[in-house]
Amino acid sequence: SLQDQFDNLEKHTQGGIDVLEKYIKFVKERTEIELSYAKQLRNLSKKYQPKKNSKEEEEYRYTSTRAFLATLNEMNDYAGQHEVISENMSSQITGELARYVQELKQERKAHFHDGRKAQQHIETCWKQLEASKRRFERDCKEAERAQQYFEKMDADINVTKADVEKARQQAQLRHQMAEDSKAEYSSTLQKFNSEQHDHYYTHIPTIFQKIQEMEERRIVRLGEAMKTFAEVDRQVIPIIGKCLDEITKAAEATDHSSDSQLVIEAFKSGFEPPGDIEFEDFTQPMKRTVSESSLSNSRGDGKAEPKYGSKSKGKLWPFIKKNKLMSLLTSPHQPPPPPPASASPSAVPNGPQSPKQPKEPLSHRFNEFMTSKPKIHCFRSLKRGGAGPEDFSNLPPEQRRKKLQQKVDELNRDIQKEMDQRDALTKMKDVYLKNPQMGDAASVDQRLAELGHNIEKLRLEVHKFEGWLAEVEGRLPVRTEARRQSGLYETHSSSALNSCAQDRESPDGSYTEEQSQETEMKVPATDFDDEFDDEEPLPTIGTCKALYTFEGQNEGTISVAEGEMLYVIEEDKGDGWTRIRRNEDEEGYVPTSYLEVYLDKNAK
Repeated sequence: SLQDQFDNLEKHTQGGIDVLEKYIKFVKERTEIELSYAKQLRNLSKKYQPKKNSKEEEEYRYTSTRAFLATLNEMNDYAGQHEVISENMSSQITGELARYVQELKQERKAHFHDGRKAQQHIETCWKQLEASKRRFERDCKEAERAQQYFEKMDADINVTKADVEKARQQAQLRHQMAEDSKAEYSSTLQKFNSEQHDHYYTHIPTIFQKIQEMEERRIVRLGEAMKTFAEVDRQVIPIIGKCLDEITKAAEATDHSSDSQLVIEAFKSGFEPPGDIEFEDFTQPMKRTVSESSLSNSRGDGKAEPKYGSKSKGKLWPFIKKNKLMSLLTSPHQPPPPPPASASPSAVPNGPQSPKQPKEPLSHRFNEFMTSKPKIHCFRSLKRGGAGPEDFSNLPPEQRRKKLQQKVDELNRDIQKEMDQRDALTKMKDVYLKNPQMGDAASVDQRLAELGHNIEKLRLEVHKFEGWLAEVEGRLPVRTEARRQSGLYETHSSSALNSCAQDRESPDGSYTEEQSQETEMKVPATDFDDEFDDEEPLPTIGTCKALYTFEGQNEGTISVAEGEMLYVIEEDKGDGWTRIRRNEDEEGYVPTSYLEVYLDKNAK
């Protein structure tokens, strides 16, 4: 109906507005992230800037530290570009879209208001037509009664002429009123037909066209906002690239030779290396030269060797210390790493001694996946087994619904064909009865009986497939309603269902999950022809599932097997028994506690 279409469009357009608002929120959060990032970059740059009047400023004489300072300054500019991104996104996207959303809401509200107004107008015209029709019908009946009364009075010889004349005038008055009502009804009908034509061919299409144009503008506006989102980023890329180029340029400007020369110039001592130590031969004291004797006398006996030793140490300590440092840095004798927990990494794959086993959770989940029963395996098995079941339960829910709907439509078309043939034969029979010379009326009786039988069979088929279709379309609502009505056994039933919820296959071989293990059928009421319904059985008011096996040895009871699906024809009246039916011939009572009942609220 039109109301349903308006409801669908209302939901769709509201969803479009929700998408716009969601995108606005996304961009707003992006701007906040950009501002926060820029602030953190500025704080980071400020944190590592050299402090004034400190020793750190002396370090910035070197090219490497100057490159670091240039990096800090460029990062400050880099942060400024992220602030530009945030500002441009706020002004060009969030601000503009927020205003557009308000305009869109107003336009949408106006369009649907026009639609509701058009609907109300056509409904008002329909009510006026119905009132005019009822008035015309009433006046016609009154005119007929007045005419009958006049004829009765005119035929009565005991009635005076004045009374007859009065009845005649009254009949003429009523007849004139009927004619006036007829003219008014005809005029109202023409007006309604004209209004209805304009409603369906002019007003409603115009409103739908406006809604379509509004929705298309929304989509275009959202696409433009997304382009702007990328363009804002792209606009700052050259400046950000320039900042990065400056950082690279500063890095390339570092000169290790000049830095080393600065270090040398800053720390060179100007001392010359010590000379060679002369050899002192104590075995030839008599051959000592005068210079050696004088040197020995000036230094003192017995103290020459310590003096030379202390002098050599004093002269060579920077080089000795450096050599020791280099020997420590290049030494290969470092402590070895601890041994692994096992000889091979895969010896204990899941043990506590090997905390780093990246493949263990994946293998664990893979094992769980391999031990489960996916639906696709069951579908393949059904394909190998040949044709699927009659109720298409081997198909996914949506595919099954489509197949069942196609089957119902096909059966309804067949029923219509049979009914058309029956109507044609019935008319032919009437003609034969009125004009026996044209044919024998009894000759079509057999064909009429066959058509009636075929129609009955087709209606039963429709009844069956509509039940399966109702099961697919109304599974969850029926299940919820059933659980609400059978709350007395809810805990017991749920525990029984949970115990068998896994690895269950339906009788036809298709895999069913917990939701699909329960067959709930909402059987719609079907109007059968009275001529074919001599004795109707009790109608089904729902379905049930046997939670346990019941032997049913007493009179009036029926045996059921655990997990069997049955029809409910009479609910528990308080005595603890529920009347069920397996098929047309088998029915009886079963303890209510043995069942999980799903009552059909429509039938109930």
